[in-house]
Amino acid sequence: MRLLVSVRSGEEVATALAGGADIIDAKEPARGSLGAVTEAALAAIAACTPPSVPLSVALGDCSDLDDLRSALAVARTGERTGERSAPVYLKLGFARAHSRGRITALLEAAIGSANGARVVAVGYADFGVAASAPPEDVLRAAAAARAGGFLVDTCLKDGRALLDHLSIERLTALSLNARAAGLLFAVAGSLDADSIARLAGIADVLGVRGAACRGGRDGAVDQERVARLRRCVDQRRMLTPVE
Repeated sequence: MRLLVSVRSGEEVATALAGGADIIDAKEPARGSLGAVTEAALAAIAACTPPSVPLSVALGDCSDLDDLRSALAVARTGERTGERSAPVYLKLGFARAHSRGRITALLEAAIGSANGARVVAVGYADFGVAASAPPEDVLRAAAAARAGGFLVDTCLKDGRALLDHLSIERLTALSLNARAAGLLFAVAGSLDADSIARLAGIADVLGVRGAACRGGRDGAVDQERVARLRRCVDQRRMLTPVE
């Protein structure tokens, strides 16, 4: 399991890495679950993230090709994937997109324009609120499009966590199907130490923002909070020899 920490500025990158983050994720929490940072913020985050550290970029939700073009334009302007040795992941959600066929087409278009980055499809645990397809359908679309990964997250940040919406059994089935399709499987959505313990062995990547910040997801990344999560991940990894 790897620990992904979402940052909103270049200043937060060093703090996240000092605490033990494996992956830096560029995201503006004030803009929602997959809120995209500005081009300037992305450039600063990328500049502060060593080329050997994987970088993830939240690009928001896409329901049509116009949304997708706008999202990819921000990524191309703010980050040059060819300058990095570690992978770059582009996270795309599909609020307001019900059709698996449409999601597949959007993913195929994104992959074709990703300039070497790995596109990660996001399925929402609270898909009804997001007016999106169920996570199982998004996973099938990701597999059909040959995406680089699949993330299950919550759309509405209302205090409820991932495990309040989806059972461990359902998440396990999603994990098995994602891995069978060759997809990286990630989870996020108000995760804490207890969630990490319960998700051990299910996910390849655990994504956090609020638990890593002093003052919640709109606060600032705190090194000791990240370090606590790091220790929890490492403890669960030792107890779970096969991931």
